[in-house]
Amino acid sequence: MKEPLRPADICAHLGDDYDRYLGAIVPPLFQNSLFTRKRESHGYSYTRINNPTIEILEKKLAALEHAPAARVFASGMAAITATLSSLLHSGDHVLALRSAYYPVSAFLNTEMKKYGVEVTYLEHFTLEEIEKNLQPNTKVFYLESPSSNIFRVLPLRDIAKRAHACGAAAVIDNTWSTPLYQKPLDLGFDYSIHSATKYLGGHSDILGGVVLGGAEQLESLRNNQRSCWGACMDPFSAWLLIRSLRTLEVRMARHSASAARVAQFLEQHPRVRKVYYPGLKSDEGHAQAETQMTGYSGLMSFVPDEDNEAIFKMVKSLDVFEEGPSWGGFESVVNTPGLNSNLEMLQFEGIPQGLVRISVGLEDADTLIEDLDQALSAMSG
Repeated sequence: MKEPLRPADICAHLGDDYDRYLGAIVPPLFQNSLFTRKRESHGYSYTRINNPTIEILEKKLAALEHAPAARVFASGMAAITATLSSLLHSGDHVLALRSAYYPVSAFLNTEMKKYGVEVTYLEHFTLEEIEKNLQPNTKVFYLESPSSNIFRVLPLRDIAKRAHACGAAAVIDNTWSTPLYQKPLDLGFDYSIHSATKYLGGHSDILGGVVLGGAEQLESLRNNQRSCWGACMDPFSAWLLIRSLRTLEVRMARHSASAARVAQFLEQHPRVRKVYYPGLKSDEGHAQAETQMTGYSGLMSFVPDEDNEAIFKMVKSLDVFEEGPSWGGFESVVNTPGLNSNLEMLQFEGIPQGLVRISVGLEDADTLIEDLDQALSAMSG
């Protein structure tokens, strides 16, 4: 077929190269570390540097997000830390979002600090906040939109323009939206990063990360940080991710449709004080999201109208929702960042006490609503 352009066709066929692989409808897994060159010059040497299975995956991901290139890593954090390390040098300054994934803040506050990199955290990343905290040595704007736990939506076009005006790189973690629902490079960003462990993998059986950006920058990232740190994704994980991408569009449609119903149910429930989900028209970020996103995934948070002890009991009484820290898989999962005893950290990230985060999986939406309803209705302080 011609070079596919629509997302579902990219996921199904781009890069699979049936003529090269004897007509195999599923490209073979190159589960090997070494490529010898005695018989033929083919451009491969060692899987830590490049591998045909990994390259198929990277071609699909780059096309999905309208990026010149993609590089996959062993985990989402490997992708993030490699990107930030490639952009920052001693004496540089970073503007970062407070409500971004907490391990990134920990990395900036510890590993980057050791090398003389300074960081300033912004709560809303408004242009006013940026101007107030911008420094002559600011080299990176780092953010998420929607952000972790409270799903704050930021004006990405404006932020990217301001970053470029001062010579900084604009970097975003785009995991929540997936390449289907938001394309940050089209909005002016230099780098878009995903934890492939989440929706891209979708089956809770893969660890991985991906960085999307310019071809020259990502070639350097591959040859330096990824290769030198040994942070390359293994071929089997790449092969599993290729499998997962084939159903990405249909999975995300189900996640999104079910999440819309669950969010509406929670918003109307008498035992729920607030729901954080940009897909709701009542959400403070909804209007902005409609200008830069084409859909909404299945991750949201809500604050029950009870004390922490009652909320803890409510979470434990859920039957279908499993409890765990990850999300984006086929299974529905609940996590409780708002029950963290570290009140200073909650305040820093803007997380209300009692906040419960849920990942809406692929179960029937009625089943999930019934499970939440029974747990909330039985909740008592």
